[in-house]
Amino acid sequence: MAREWLSEFEHWPIALLMIVIASWALYRFIAPRSWREWRGAGLVQAFIIALYAEMYGFPLTLYLLTSLFPIDIPIAHASGHLWATLLGYGDTGDAIEMLLGFAFIGPGILLIAIGWLQVYRASSKNRLVTDGAYGVVRHPQYAGIILIIFGQLVHWPTIPTLILGPVIVWAYVALARREEKQLLKLFGAAYKDYQRRVPMFVPRLSTQDWQQDLRASQ
Repeated sequence: MAREWLSEFEHWPIALLMIVIASWALYRFIAPRSWREWRGAGLVQAFIIALYAEMYGFPLTLYLLTSLFPIDIPIAHASGHLWATLLGYGDTGDAIEMLLGFAFIGPGILLIAIGWLQVYRASSKNRLVTDGAYGVVRHPQYAGIILIIFGQLVHWPTIPTLILGPVIVWAYVALARREEKQLLKLFGAAYKDYQRRVPMFVPRLSTQDWQQDLRASQ
């Protein structure tokens, strides 16, 4: 019996492929340099491994929930959409959960890619980047990582990723604050003005604020 339900998840070649692709993208676009950046990237990679190992390999979260608690969860791949499963929303809930997750994941990927491209172009000029994605938030790549993590917790939550998620957010907030201290020493008043105009992680929603930021950047 156990072998029958486990067969729905034992797609380890797919799990390995997804882990390799996501890990390559992480290190390609985040490009950690200091040990603190490597620490953050390592936490994200642990999140990636935990996510795809459960999504396609062994359903640890479902196994623990059904073993330790009186929760009736069908051991099936679709049950990995845990919020919809626990709330009893069925296939419709699965689809909504997936769409909601990707509503965060998509912009997160975009922020990371645009932020990397801007930093890559500016790296040879040693200048402060304050436009594009950096005109929306001061740390678009870290904000992108946080959005992706949150989106995956909506789309496919597991016990390990629910534990790792807040730790990753804490690590990147701490890293961003440390980097800002270094940038203040390097760029002085210019970075102080940039801090005043542009939020750290959450973009301003007010049209007036956007207009002020646009005028200030011209």
